Amino acid sequence: MFDSLRSYNYRLWAGGALVSNVGTWMQRIGQDWLVLTVLTDHSATAVGMVMALQFGPPLLLLPLTGYVADHWDRRKLLMATQAAAGLLALGLGLLTLAGAVQLWQVYGFALLLGCVTAFDAPVRQTFVSDLVSDDDLANAVALNSASFNAARMVGPAVAGLLIAAVGEGWLFVVNAGSYAAVLASLGFLRVRELHAEAAPERTPGSLLAGFGYVARRPDLMAVMVMLALIGTFGFNFAIYISTMSVTVFDGDASQYGLLTSAMAAGTLCGALLSARRPEPGVVLMGVSAAAFGLSVAVAAVMPGPLLFAVVLFFVGLAALTFMTASNSMMQLTTERAMRGRVLALRIAVVMGGTPLGAPLVGWVVDRFGARWALAVGALSGILAAAVAVVYLVRHRDLRLTSRGGRLRLDIGPAPVYAPGVRLATGERVK
Repeated sequence: MFDSLRSYNYRLWAGGALVSNVGTWMQRIGQDWLVLTVLTDHSATAVGMVMALQFGPPLLLLPLTGYVADHWDRRKLLMATQAAAGLLALGLGLLTLAGAVQLWQVYGFALLLGCVTAFDAPVRQTFVSDLVSDDDLANAVALNSASFNAARMVGPAVAGLLIAAVGEGWLFVVNAGSYAAVLASLGFLRVRELHAEAAPERTPGSLLAGFGYVARRPDLMAVMVMLALIGTFGFNFAIYISTMSVTVFDGDASQYGLLTSAMAAGTLCGALLSARRPEPGVVLMGVSAAAFGLSVAVAAVMPGPLLFAVVLFFVGLAALTFMTASNSMMQLTTERAMRGRVLALRIAVVMGGTPLGAPLVGWVVDRFGARWALAVGALSGILAAAVAVVYLVRHRDLRLTSRGGRLRLDIGPAPVYAPGVRLATGERVK
């Protein structure tokens, strides 16, 4: 489960990222709570707008972000993007502490952070392949998710307590300071031990090459559609949990933080279980997408915060299993020279869907209530599972057969799309 931690560079990176992730989750909770309860009168639409501005740039800045991730020095890029994100957190914190913050300013900071994240996210995810060998890559991706979600479990709970004690502004300041841990880890890496390869040649058309590469791969196209459905309509947890806590369960900031931490506990378990799976693929993604849809549907009808928190654990477990499997599968089956561009497309689909989904989900909350918004998220998971089934029938010969009077599912091997690509089975095609 922890094989990647044998690498000095990965251990150093993971430690710095864990500290920073705690701060990031504290800021997310503080920002949502600031908008929902201080700057507006419980407006889910406003929270949706903040999410749209923050997560829209990865889609708008394609394909530049993927090209940069493949062709520029990733370590230096990360130092620049992490420093910029820290300064933005500090600016929002100082405005809030001064009592001068307004809704339009939060919108502006969200947009600027989205632009920084558009370049940071594909570089950060691709950088994992520079820290470990391909044999440990799936494990490292899963442990990265575990670190992120361990922070997701701790950060919101701490944030809820700090909001009640000192207000939202200090959360942003603390987050700004947490970026120093990442910058320090990047500074102390053993550069000679990185697994980075020479940057691919800059040729005409290389900026758009990621689109063509994914279009020629039915497996990647299926995963992209699944990610689009769940990323657009399913992963609006900031809206789902905050509005259920405030409008349905009449809770305060502490309850909101604890509910978010309950789901984070599930995502942490999902990440650790994923670290034990060396062969993620479309089958696992289909099963986890279906589990996500069903668990969100159950969460929508829970009568109280305690049972809601219990079901959120399973929502987080299914969601993280799906996301980690998609990340690992796309990296392991993509040539190194294309990973940055392919991952940029993945991130753009997941995060770029938010500008469409978040305002719509917020409108559903304001018009019909938080429970109906959760129903939208549940439907996205079921539809994503259906996409996986269609792909498996068409390209993996999925069939229901009868043997010895027992029904069973048969499925063929993953197709080979290009020489040098590592399959989900662990094979490398020569």
